[in-house]
Amino acid sequence: MATICISSSLILTIILSVFAIIIPVSLSLQVRFYQESCPRAESITKRIVKKNFLKDPSIPGGLIRLHFHDCFTRGCDGSVLIDSDSRNVAEKDAPPILSLRGFEVIDEIKQELEKQCPGIVSCADILALATRDSLPTGRRDGIISRMVDVRLPRPSFSVQATLMALRNIGLDLDDLTTLLGAHSIGFCHCVFFINRLYDFQGKEGEADPDLDPQLLIQLREKCPRPQGNQAFNLSQDNTVFMNPSSNTNFVLDNSFYTSVIQGKSLLQLDQVFRNKFAKAMIELGNIVTAEEGEVRLDCRRVNKRV
Repeated sequence: MATICISSSLILTIILSVFAIIIPVSLSLQVRFYQESCPRAESITKRIVKKNFLKDPSIPGGLIRLHFHDCFTRGCDGSVLIDSDSRNVAEKDAPPILSLRGFEVIDEIKQELEKQCPGIVSCADILALATRDSLPTGRRDGIISRMVDVRLPRPSFSVQATLMALRNIGLDLDDLTTLLGAHSIGFCHCVFFINRLYDFQGKEGEADPDLDPQLLIQLREKCPRPQGNQAFNLSQDNTVFMNPSSNTNFVLDNSFYTSVIQGKSLLQLDQVFRNKFAKAMIELGNIVTAEEGEVRLDCRRVNKRV
């Protein structure tokens, strides 16, 4: 079976270009925005991210997810970084994103940049640059962060429901396909896919039939059946690699798409995407134009005329 040949740098560039779309059109971004006002902004950010990556290789995945959730809620304005206080429950405390991580890396970068260039580099730009260098910058930080504004697509969403949510922020099916590629790296809590392992769609004892049998065994070992009388605690919930069948879990590559085709994706949305892909390939194959054609004896050549 042919594999999809996309370089990791291209995937990341496309993903982050998609994020860049979710910005008010009145805001003009440019590469090297801080070249005059804070010339070391990008190099400092890169150095600190690399330092943290060497200590914890899962950090890049956490930062990409953090950036995505920031952009999805109110645009890429750094509002996901704001803490709750006595008057307001902020975005980061919304149940769907309680497992976000990487905040401490952004804090470290900000502290260093404030020493070098006080009041110049926005937190929104730091978050963007922490995911990849040489991105367009010039964002301003948002001043509003509310839990009630967080309306993210859930892992159990259908492709159509997810696509509708993306269209609400100006993205389309191509963007969805690309963004799903970020599931090549990082970790996922059991709670986000455990419905596929036990009593799928209310059928007692049954798992999602689209899930690879060997992968099912591995996942059930990591994620035991929840006890009905046990209160859920995210901090105690087990995690598995987002792409458990891959051996490149800390590298953003094309392995996610391969896993989808093989029926080894983790989230229900990812596997539904596979079914949509198969249907699209069938529809593509139904495009027939050679009504008066022939059956070639050699596929490289048209048959000789007698």
